[in-house]
Amino acid sequence: MAKNKVHINLVFIGHVDHGKSTTVGRLMFDSGNVDEQAMRKLKEKAQELGKAGFEFAFVMDNLKEEQERGVTIDLAHKKFETSKYYFTIIDAPGHKDFIKNMITGASQADAGVLVVAANDGVMAQTKEHVFLSKTLGVNQLMVAVNKMDMVKFDQKRFEEVKTEVSNLLKSVGYKPDQVLFLPVASFPGDNIAKKSANMPWYTGPTLLEAMDQLKEPEKPTQLPLRLPIQDVYNITGIGVVPVGRVETGVMKIGDKIVAVPGREGKGVHGEVKSMEMHHEQLQQAEPGDNIGFNIRGFGKKDITRGDVIGKEDNIPTVAQEFTAQMVVLNHPTVVTVGYTPVFHIHTAQVACQLVAIEKKLNPATGEVLQENPDFIKNGDAAIVKIRPIQPLVIERQKDIPQMSRFAIRDSGMTVAAGMCIDLVKKELK
Repeated sequence: MAKNKVHINLVFIGHVDHGKSTTVGRLMFDSGNVDEQAMRKLKEKAQELGKAGFEFAFVMDNLKEEQERGVTIDLAHKKFETSKYYFTIIDAPGHKDFIKNMITGASQADAGVLVVAANDGVMAQTKEHVFLSKTLGVNQLMVAVNKMDMVKFDQKRFEEVKTEVSNLLKSVGYKPDQVLFLPVASFPGDNIAKKSANMPWYTGPTLLEAMDQLKEPEKPTQLPLRLPIQDVYNITGIGVVPVGRVETGVMKIGDKIVAVPGREGKGVHGEVKSMEMHHEQLQQAEPGDNIGFNIRGFGKKDITRGDVIGKEDNIPTVAQEFTAQMVVLNHPTVVTVGYTPVFHIHTAQVACQLVAIEKKLNPATGEVLQENPDFIKNGDAAIVKIRPIQPLVIERQKDIPQMSRFAIRDSGMTVAAGMCIDLVKKELK
């Protein structure tokens, strides 16, 4: 069934303890995506651990350590179906040290639900998550003003929080008039899947109904073809079979294509012979399709993971250096010029050197705080210049946003994340 429905990745973000996990748990339960029996077990478990009231959150927080601490550590992915869409729900942690997971979550999200507690309003991480969501390309957002039961379902308080959040959204470039604000109380279940009797003043949709009002994610078929290679197999009788997901554009049988940088760094040319997905032959592949394909002209040693396929008339961009807007999330000390960590960009992992820190920005608004600072540290956003140590494909955010984002990892942690805003092209020989 789910296969025929449009798929949407939905990320839940917001400050710690504002009720993200409880909201998701309540949503799963009230919509029949989690059964009574499982729920009863979680309820008992919650009481045992002295965490009565956390049972909905436990639906998402299924790691033992999380249940004992009552916080969300990892990104929980849950499948969820409505009458219209098929969702993967990503419950992104609100805790500071877990923000690295938020990156991997939001960078693949089509839409987001920002959860803000009515009693607290906008907090530090509310701001940070909103800025990150924008930096990482979450374009559709709705706001659940939660814990309305703690403010006696007061409409005036809801309006205050709405104004406060609207100002924040505006400051990072979201249009508040296109954002739906919902008053909810997730623990008792008001306006999650069922209309609340406690807020007769609110006439809008429940959270569940609002999810069905999301716009279908646009398939970027009109952009040039970009297909980052994930793996390369050598199959007897067929030959070289690269595997990867089409990010943008369309690939058809007979297309003349180029993989760059390729082994020599100057691109490998070929022609699409066949493509298949889930063991079915395809005539064409579109964004989101995970395919295996065979290319006339590709040898086993010519291409590797991290190479990107495009058409001959629009070759993927190999950058000599690039300018990026990035956010430092989790660095043990400070980041200075000369720092050379591993960048994760689409399927590529390439060491890149920070050659200049041009501007330090306010992470909540993006405004310039300082020109050419000596260093940047956790929580800072910046415009930086970066030089890849070996050839690397990346695109400008304004040209092909799907190919512009990156995460920086160092000693097992995600240290920073960002997007390419400009670049100097490397000429292929």
